[in-house]
Amino acid sequence: MTRQGAWLSVFGRSDVGLVRTNNEDAFVVADLMVSDPIHAMPQPITLQIGIRGVLLAVSDGMGGAQAGEVASALTLHSVRVEMPAGEGGSVEAALTASVQKANERVWKTAADTGQHGMGATLTAVLIHGARAYVAEVGDSRAYVLRGNRFYQLTRDQSYVQSLVDAGAITDEESEFSQFKNIIMQAIGTEPSVVVALNRFSLRRGDRILLCSDGLTGKLKDDEIRNLLSGVTSLSAACTQLIDLANARGGEDNVTVVLAVVDGDDLPAHSGDERISLETIQAFPA
Repeated sequence: MTRQGAWLSVFGRSDVGLVRTNNEDAFVVADLMVSDPIHAMPQPITLQIGIRGVLLAVSDGMGGAQAGEVASALTLHSVRVEMPAGEGGSVEAALTASVQKANERVWKTAADTGQHGMGATLTAVLIHGARAYVAEVGDSRAYVLRGNRFYQLTRDQSYVQSLVDAGAITDEESEFSQFKNIIMQAIGTEPSVVVALNRFSLRRGDRILLCSDGLTGKLKDDEIRNLLSGVTSLSAACTQLIDLANARGGEDNVTVVLAVVDGDDLPAHSGDERISLETIQAFPA
């Protein structure tokens, strides 16, 4: 039986991996109707999608020592805190402004503490009404699985991706490029950022995945899709994705947030329905 209203079931997990001693990744799940964000969870939770929506976000910190941990935590905190400040305007404007404010805070913290080079990626998905809004800075990714269709909602803001887009190298060649870890922008490394922003209309049963590059650097999209299609438990799917990334070396931190939407406020998808992603603001690579 379909629930009344619109609902989101979600699970997230962040893992240090097998090589590093500290975890610079972080995630947040936040019902914007309440004040307490969630940064860790022992089991999946279900949230009603209220009038302010639900925020899911992943951040991958950088900067050495503990600077990366500080940058990712501050990025997520700032985005969460600033979202209600945009109330009264459009959802797009509020989400963009919250990301820009997070960038200002990390930039200022880096300058005040002498931690030059401190920064973080950010991929945030705001579930609001019957739509999802996807904001990105850096190369952490978001995907959606709808029926048999698996779609990448973000585009890596990386030097390698710019080479692929220009036709200089192929997707296959990019996997072995010496430049694969160079990103074009990050939260806090410059005074301002360009927030790439997309949106799409939700359907009942859509599975939304956010992850750091510790996952996508080890698993191909087809492998991720097949695992998500074959595992019904959100926590089991997250655990299996992380375990597989670790089994292939585990050199990086790995963070995964997986959510499924449901409720009679959302339309059902019709068979093999395509995902229509609308670009509000693109990153000019």
